[in-house]
Amino acid sequence: MNCIVIRFYGDLNYFLHPNQRQLAFSHFFNEQPSVKDIIESLGVPHTEVDLLLIDGKSADFSQKLHGGERVAVYPVFKSLDISAVTQVRPETLSEFRFILDVHLGKLASYLRMLGFDTLYSNAASGDQLADCSSSDRRILLTFDRELLKRKKVVYGYCVRSRDPNLQLVEVLNRFELFDRLHPFVRCMLCNGILKPVPKEDVLSLLPENVRLYFDEFHQCQSCGHVYWKGSHYEHMMDFVRQLKKKI
Repeated sequence: MNCIVIRFYGDLNYFLHPNQRQLAFSHFFNEQPSVKDIIESLGVPHTEVDLLLIDGKSADFSQKLHGGERVAVYPVFKSLDISAVTQVRPETLSEFRFILDVHLGKLASYLRMLGFDTLYSNAASGDQLADCSSSDRRILLTFDRELLKRKKVVYGYCVRSRDPNLQLVEVLNRFELFDRLHPFVRCMLCNGILKPVPKEDVLSLLPENVRLYFDEFHQCQSCGHVYWKGSHYEHMMDFVRQLKKKI
C-alpha cells in the first residue's frame, strides 16, 4: 500500500471529513491512481480545483501518484493571476451560460432575471445535465458532487447554501459576475428573450386591472409570457439593488 501527504486549502475543506480539514494528512492507496482520482475519492470535485501542486510543482489531473508525494490542492483564486502556473484551470469562458440541476429552480429564475442564459428542467437527468454542460460549454450548478466528478464536466460549481438568495450571491461571487448583470432581458419562466410589444397586441393576455393602469409591456419571444412594471417589478428592482451593494 502506498501513501501520500495531502492538504486542501480554502473552501475546498467544505467537502472533507471534519478530521481532514485545515491540515496535511496521510492518505493510503493501492496501485498508481491519477491525482484526480485521489482528490475526488476524498470528496472534492475537480471543477472546484484551480491549482494543484505535487512536491511543490504544478501538475495536471492526469499525473499518476506512486507514494511519497506531498500534494497541495487549492480552490479558485480571485485576486491572484495564476494562469501562468496552473495546469488544471479550464479555458476562460467569454460568455457565462448555465445549466442547473432539478433542485435549483428558484436560482434558475433569479439568474434569468439578471440576464444570464440559464437552462433548467425539473425532469433533466444527470446524464443530460453533464452532456449539455460539456457540449454547450455551460457551467453546471448542482448540489450533486458526484455529478461534478464526471470527466466530461469541465465547468461547474457545487452550490453550498439551501437558500436561493444566498445561492445567487454564491454564484455571482464565484464567477465574479456582479459587473455583468443585465436585468429583465430574459423570461424567468423559460429563458427566452424579452422584447417590447404594443399593448394592443397583448390585450387578450392581460388581467383587467393591468389593461387599465399599464401601457408598457414586454413579451417572451419563446413562450409568449407578458411582463409589465407592476409591484413585482419594483420588488425585483429592489432585489437587484441589494445585490449590487454586495460588490
